[in-house]
Amino acid sequence: MPNLSGNYRWRIVLLLFFATTINYIDRQVLSFTMIDETFRQEMMGKTGEEALTESDLDQFKVLYSYIDTVFKVAYALGFLLTGWLIDRVGTKRGFSISIVVWSIAGVLNAFIGSLRGLSMVRFMLGIGEAGNFPSAIKSVAEWFPKKERSFAAGLFNAGTNVGIIVTAALIPWLTLQFGWRFSFIATGLLGFLVLIAWLKIYRRPEEHPQVSRAELAYIQQDKEEDIPEEKLSWWRLLGFRQTWAFIVGKFMCDPIWWFYLSWLPDFFNSSESLDQRLDLKNVGLPFLVIYIVSDGGSVLFGWLSSKFIQLGWSANRARKITMLICALCVTPIFFAAQTSSIYVAIALISLATAAHQGWSANIYTFASDLFPKSAVASVTGIGGMFGAMGGILLAAVAGNIRVSFGYLPLFIIASSTYLIALAIIHLLSPTLEPVTKKELDSIGV
Repeated sequence: MPNLSGNYRWRIVLLLFFATTINYIDRQVLSFTMIDETFRQEMMGKTGEEALTESDLDQFKVLYSYIDTVFKVAYALGFLLTGWLIDRVGTKRGFSISIVVWSIAGVLNAFIGSLRGLSMVRFMLGIGEAGNFPSAIKSVAEWFPKKERSFAAGLFNAGTNVGIIVTAALIPWLTLQFGWRFSFIATGLLGFLVLIAWLKIYRRPEEHPQVSRAELAYIQQDKEEDIPEEKLSWWRLLGFRQTWAFIVGKFMCDPIWWFYLSWLPDFFNSSESLDQRLDLKNVGLPFLVIYIVSDGGSVLFGWLSSKFIQLGWSANRARKITMLICALCVTPIFFAAQTSSIYVAIALISLATAAHQGWSANIYTFASDLFPKSAVASVTGIGGMFGAMGGILLAAVAGNIRVSFGYLPLFIIASSTYLIALAIIHLLSPTLEPVTKKELDSIGV
């Protein structure tokens, strides 16, 4: 058995993993309830006896795309605001506020009866849920040395996939047995359990009574240059190439992940090319496969980057080679929209989602690798905001593209985006050098 008194930081990762899992459960419930006939009828103002026509279904999908856009607008604003908040009030307090907001919004989903009401609640949910990743990345920066950060990020980021797996396994059954409203109530209340655990367990390592001196020294082994203690403004942070390298990785690739989350249930439910179509009764198994594989990708590629650094590679080489491997793994996904075999489609999508999670585990380390700890949440918030903005742009057109041209154009976008993003990142920051005091002074306040 490992000496847990010298490895308390891994308990923090476990806590972040569970928080991320609940975060994704709450946001994903809608993706599965949206294929429930009763939900669609109520949102379109139909009674139980009025069947939806094909025209009604197409209209619903376009309107759902707009509601998805509303969530992403809120998520973009929430990233910027919560990143700023967390750097100023601290990780513990800032994350607590976010959990409360998103949990209340999750429960409120159960009490709406129109698409307009749904859009308002999803806006609130987006604001609250945006606090998860700035909090988690700042926590990793506080609790881990650089050589372990991508692995730690990969571990907590695996909670995104577990959240989707739990949602795929649980929500169809809950919806069929108890109705779609109960699904939102049951999952929304889970956030308050995470809140209790967070308040009880989390402190900075230098303040935590269960962290030994040896572990604290290990955590703090990376000696940062003497960086000013004043908080860095958003405008000042935008003056660094390192910030824009992070922004590009988020802006271009986050929308692809959002696309998977929002539209894969509909792809399997309505794709004209597949030899089988899935509904609430059998959609869970493919998602179980896809996101278990994704979990493996998050952990594997996070570990791989950390392993390269332990072998003596620079952080620049380790991160970029790992991200290149991830980008190449996404490339074949365009064929998922052309194959008639549901098994081939599941395999291609599984590979792509696993690679995306590996990409995310590495891109998230940019904030903590390149900036002082006092700015990590703000940088993560800025990048997350641009990632959500990219998601907004894709969500705004995805419904119309889907109805007019099918899924092939969307999968082609997914297959090429990561390689283009990596090339731009390399141009912006060829060496991934951390921000120095000299650079800070040259930018000014």
